[in-house]
Amino acid sequence: MDIREYIKLCCVKRGNISEAELARRTGQTPQNMNNKYKRNTFKISELEKVAEALEADLKISFVDKKTGRPII
Repeated sequence: MDIREYIKLCCVKRGNISEAELARRTGQTPQNMNNKYKRNTFKISELEKVAEALEADLKISFVDKKTGRPII
């Protein structure tokens, strides 16, 4: 699963938040948000805004491929 699919699933889970509504909540235009979805290009700062819009915390970790556990 890539980040855009993950964001879309989170939006559904949070009450079917539309792409346009998520854009509004993150201070972007719907067109800009749509472009990010298409290119799958989100900066960490943008993901933090998405998390805030979804009333969530953003957690990023590197996971060991062999053990499946976070490195740190």
